Amino acid sequence: MNVTRNLVVAVLMTIVTTLLVGVIYPLVVTGLAQLLFPDKANGQLLERDGKVVGSRIIGQGFSSPGYFRGRPSAAGTGYDAANSGGTNLGPTNKKLVDAVASNVAAARKENASAPVPIDLVTSSASGLDPHVSPASAAFQVLRVARERGVAAADIQRLVDKHTQGRQLGFLGEPVVNVLELNLALDAQIPIKR
Repeated sequence: MNVTRNLVVAVLMTIVTTLLVGVIYPLVVTGLAQLLFPDKANGQLLERDGKVVGSRIIGQGFSSPGYFRGRPSAAGTGYDAANSGGTNLGPTNKKLVDAVASNVAAARKENASAPVPIDLVTSSASGLDPHVSPASAAFQVLRVARERGVAAADIQRLVDKHTQGRQLGFLGEPVVNVLELNLALDAQIPIKR
């Protein structure tokens, strides 16, 4: 009798706990997130002309010379959110050393007079970093200005406007969101064809 009672209590506790933690709690948290932070709860999506073009928090590839480029991505085939992850290669791994050397050589062709910022030639841990450092953005200003047919100072002003400071004034480093910057470029300084 005692074993049957214990079994019934265990089954009921499993059902109650599953409903509480597996259904009710997630619904309450999701509802609160939608109510209090709808933009963040929905992926911080960016729209242009009524069409979703990306997310503020997931990097994407830009290959045209008239756009700023983000960090290289090691996620799947590149910027693949389903396969997020870094290379997991150590600093002395030949494959990593060769990839960085190749990226540095390509960057030097673009801007031979400036030092190449490290975040422009190495992938982030997630492979989906949407930001570059202000130095990486500044490194690309000449190329973007040339391709868009405007003065470098005009492009630099836009980079400065889109540079986000440290969080709470002391956490992290200043960053530039590449997608937001490129959308602003298209809106304010379209590519001349």
